[in-house]
Amino acid sequence: MTDPLRTPPPSAAAHHQRPFPRDPDRWEAERSRALRTGHVRGPGCSAACELVLVYERTRWGWLAWTVSADGSPPELPHHIGVLSPDATCTDRLAAYWLTRRPARRIGLAASVPGSLRYAAAVLAVIGCAAALHAVGAGVPAGIAWPLALLAPLLAEHLPDRLDAWARDRLRSVEGDAACRYLHRLACLHTCLVQAAAGSDRYELRRSAEVGQHLLWDAAGLLQTQDTRSASAQLIDCERLMVQLADQVAQTLECSGTEARSGAADQPRGHDGPLGPFPPGFEPATRPARRREPGPSPLKGYRPMTQPDGDARAVGVYLLFAHEPYYPGPGTQEINTTLVAAASLLHPQVRQPDGARIHNRLTQGRQPGEIIPLATLTHELGGGADWPTVGDWEKVTTDLVQLVRAGECDALSLGLPSIARTLICTGPHSHVRAFDAAAGEFIAYGPAERAAVLAEVGTFLTCLVAEQDLWPGDGLLPSLTRPV
Repeated sequence: MTDPLRTPPPSAAAHHQRPFPRDPDRWEAERSRALRTGHVRGPGCSAACELVLVYERTRWGWLAWTVSADGSPPELPHHIGVLSPDATCTDRLAAYWLTRRPARRIGLAASVPGSLRYAAAVLAVIGCAAALHAVGAGVPAGIAWPLALLAPLLAEHLPDRLDAWARDRLRSVEGDAACRYLHRLACLHTCLVQAAAGSDRYELRRSAEVGQHLLWDAAGLLQTQDTRSASAQLIDCERLMVQLADQVAQTLECSGTEARSGAADQPRGHDGPLGPFPPGFEPATRPARRREPGPSPLKGYRPMTQPDGDARAVGVYLLFAHEPYYPGPGTQEINTTLVAAASLLHPQVRQPDGARIHNRLTQGRQPGEIIPLATLTHELGGGADWPTVGDWEKVTTDLVQLVRAGECDALSLGLPSIARTLICTGPHSHVRAFDAAAGEFIAYGPAERAAVLAEVGTFLTCLVAEQDLWPGDGLLPSLTRPV
């Protein structure tokens, strides 16, 4: 990465530089409790001191702060925990368990080292009383007393086992150097999370997802290496996080400017029925603008010989999802691509698999029809007949490489998750998504899938208003007719 680091947004520095930035009263309450109940950080503290920690839970993990005896807020967390990017409900429960308030302990006699959990001591007293009552009621002592001892033993040792289980599901970083670095990333990532929480724009949500991955990866590096040995990877993580924060700040600034100016006719991300589509496409209600005569805006376009003026309307298109990629720095993620069916006949695509898929794709289709790869899978017995046709995974990988190399034209999209899922399912399938705000599941089916394809078709119509997508040069003959 050769691009220089851009200055992070000024608002980033305000997030989590001090505990509970949005709720100062919470910090004062926690500090007062710590002063009353535990050991706070002072000049005479050593590394062996068990300091009281105040946990600040976040959407991406938590920060653990120490409390100073002089009342000054800490400048650096004692340790930082990070949730997995694909955190489940169990992972969040594990984080909640690890950030609970520490158990109160009772010291034993001066000559006996160690201590006992307050809960274990209470259960031991209650268990003894219950055992005496049970024995008096006729329960054998061999049953009553072991049960009475089991409860305090579980209260004393089970939390330690649960702690070990919870730590395996998360990543936690300690030490001044590691925490100082991860704290900087956490401040930037908090900006991304808060921007995504207040918006339904895909690019903001995706930035928060990428930021969570970067935070998780950085925590993994700091768990296994020191900051010096992992400096190269850590610098890359921080550079990407700064770029994400800067991009989000610019997006929010542009959104605010557009809202204030009322520039409704400027190109922007279009909100379709299932969420925002990539910026740069015109809304469906806007008529397509005709370009002045001149070179085609499609990279690498070469006119194809047409037998008549309406020949461009008979094309069939393949729509498929793939591993996301970014065309360049600061650009939006591309996770779905549409190409002309004839691109399957390109010599750089795996053959004869591409020609066989082209044959299946073009049989019995309507002019200008967009066929998702999942529709072919449905037609091929739910995928059971793919081995007799070709290796669709290799073919689509070759098509993506072809598009990225500029060897054919394509409509590259960054679809929202629901829209992308729908085109990856069959024409009669249903998808259920949980709406956390409403607390219910929302079902999407064939009607929503058709709406997505119609939206993509609108974008395609604008793109090929004058010339169809260029499938590439040196195409092989199809199985049914020469190209």
